[in-house]
Formats: sequence, C-alpha cells, structure tokens
Amino acid sequence: MNDGWTAYGVTLHSRLLLGTALYPSLEVMGRAVEASGAEVITVALRRQAPGSGGGRSFWDYVKGLGRRLLPNTAGCHSAREAVALAHMARELFETNWIKLEVIGDDYNLQPDPWGTVEAAAELVEAGFAVFPYCTDDLVFCKRLLEVGCQVLMPWGAPIGTGRGLLNPYALATLRERLPDVPLVVDAGLGRPSHAAMAMELGATAVLLNTAVARAGDPVAMARAFRHAVAAGREAFEAGIMPERQTASPSTPVAGTPFWHGEGRG
Repeated sequence: MNDGWTAYGVTLHSRLLLGTALYPSLEVMGRAVEASGAEVITVALRRQAPGSGGGRSFWDYVKGLGRRLLPNTAGCHSAREAVALAHMARELFETNWIKLEVIGDDYNLQPDPWGTVEAAAELVEAGFAVFPYCTDDLVFCKRLLEVGCQVLMPWGAPIGTGRGLLNPYALATLRERLPDVPLVVDAGLGRPSHAAMAMELGATAVLLNTAVARAGDPVAMARAFRHAVAAGREAFEAGIMPERQTASPSTPVAGTPFWHGEGRG
C-alpha cells in the first residue's frame, strides 16, 4: 500500500481504517492497531461515559496510540444529536474530522438519508471534515457531495453482521459514477476476502471494527486484513480481466501438434 490517497487535504498511505470498540482489552486493541498498519482509528463518544474514569482512561489510551483520530457520532438518531456530539468530539479530541452517523432504523442500523444530509450540511458549514456513513445508493451519495462532503463511507452490509458485500454492483457503480471521490467501504465486512473484494471493485479504503475485535486472535486478524487490503488494491490497479459468459481456452490452438496417428493414409 505504497500509493497514497487524500482525505480533506491529508495524505494517507494505509487504506485500512480501524475501530477501537469491542476488544477484549486495551492492550489487545493497541497491538491490533499496530498490526493493521492503520493510520486512522475511530472512536465513539457514546461508547464511553464522559464523566467516568474508565471513559477518560480509554480516551487517553487511544490518543497515545499516535494515530489520526476519527471520532464518530454512533448512537445518534437525529441530525440534532449528531451535530451536538460532533462539536463535543472536536473539543475533546482537537480535530475537525468527524465520522457522521445518523441511524434511521434500529434493526439493521441503516443510516437515515435525510438526517445524514441535514447534519452533514450543518457540520460542513461549521468547518468540519465530514466522513458520512451512508448506504450504497447513488442519489444519497450525490446529495452528500452537494452539501460539501469530500469523502463517502458506503456500507458493505449492516453494521456488525460480517456478511461482506451484499451489493457489489452498487459499489462498482459508485466507483464508476464518482471516479474521483474517496470511497471508504464501512460496515458489514467479516473476512479479509471481503475487504479484498471491496478494494478490487475500486474502493479507496475500508473501515473495520467487529471483524478484528471479535476474532479469535484480533492481532493476527488485523494483520490478515492489512495484507488483504493491499492485495485487493494491487489487483485493482493491475486491471482485472473481464468476466465472460462462456469458456475461453487459455492455451492457443495455433501451433498445437497433431496426434501422431492423424494424417496417415
């Protein structure tokens, strides 16, 4: 992953972003971040109580990892909630980067398109660099770009399901129609092969949490995802062969020797 990509004027070289929730311990989380090679890690304010010693200890540990922090508004169900939490995050973590999440359905944790666009517009106006969690719907994504978002984070599948890419066609369409927009596939990836496939489709990067944190060995799994993302990106840049409906021989016919019994009178 030597080729870089740019998010809001910042050049990044790792194409794997990693979440910091659900790990068995802070020590394991720190080792997984190191093994992943991730330069950007996410943190959810609502997953740690601001007034508790545990919350402060967690935030201090995350800050000490030396990565660029991407706070998120996980748990918000309205634009108003998300905007308020984003301002808290900017003050606490001293960054204008924010992963915007406005959830519209508690069953599949699907983002609310209207609330997300509303919050994104307000946060961009307030000087935030907004990374919106969205579906793979092209119109939804275009609306987010119109209000000033420069990066999109379409889902692969509902959060935490580990089901991989449910609609590869939609993700490929986003890459085709929005060729210059950084696309970070976020949510639903459960295996390194899922991440590799996202990268093969042209994703700029992927964001993971549960797939690593809930693995039997989170550190080894983080390393596996790192290799998968690199392989998928290299495959995309190499140019993947087109799919065919019928078989096509890989060995040319020209010059193939006849059987020794053929051609005799």
